[in-house]
Order: sequence, then structure tokens, then C-alpha cells
Amino acid sequence: MCRLFARNDIWCIPEMMLPGGRRADLMGVDAKGHIVIVEIKVARGDLLGDAKWPDYLNFCDRFFWGLSPDLDRACLEGENFLPDRCGVIVADGYDAEILRPAPLQKLAPARRKAQVERLARAAMRRRQVEIDSACAQWGGD
Repeated sequence: MCRLFARNDIWCIPEMMLPGGRRADLMGVDAKGHIVIVEIKVARGDLLGDAKWPDYLNFCDRFFWGLSPDLDRACLEGENFLPDRCGVIVADGYDAEILRPAPLQKLAPARRKAQVERLARAAMRRRQVEIDSACAQWGGD
């Protein structure tokens, strides 16, 4: 999925903490400053049992389900999964394809600014910890 996003000038990081303690599987920013969240599912039970994903909609301009190619995605057409609000990406270990684009649902500017700043700080901290692991003891995403 990250390769797909990189080709489309969307840069993301995995496992991004959100306010309230939720953790987005992938969260990124496109060239226009819009925030994208992807919730990745590899098992049907995980997909059907996930009740927390609607919370993510308050922190992104576009939301995608990211699924493995063999996962039955028919349930994503049901109204419980908000198909008019959520895109669908199918990915394997090599690449990904958008099967249904996620419509733009613009965040309030103040919320977008706060989320972009959080993403930037998390990405910079992670990079610094890669360079110097002693820095891992300070801050946090």
C-alpha cells in the first residue's frame, strides 16, 4: 500500500496513534495536505468484528479499507461499512490497487493542521530513533 501511495505522492507512516488512544494502521498526507487513513484487514473475522473504525473518520479526509486479495469484500457494500464514505484498496506483498476511491470528506482546517503536525512529529521522531536509538527514551508518537 505504501508503494501505491508513494506513486500517488501520498506519504504515510504505519501505526499512528490518534487522539483517544486509537491507532491507525497507516496514516498519511497527500500533496494537497489531505489526511488519509487505511485500516488493514487480512481476516474476515477481524473485518466483521472491528467496531472501532468509525472513530478514524474524525481524523482523516479520506478513509480506505486495505485488504488482502483473497479476503471476501462483499460485506463492505453493506450500509454498516459506509461504502459512500470509505474506499477499498487490495494489496499483496508487492503492490496494491484502489478498487473503490475514497471520497473526500474535508476535515475542519484546525483539526487537519493538528493532525498534520502530529504526523510530522511522529515521522521525525521515528527517523531520529532509527539514526540514534538512545533517543527512543524521549517523546513518543
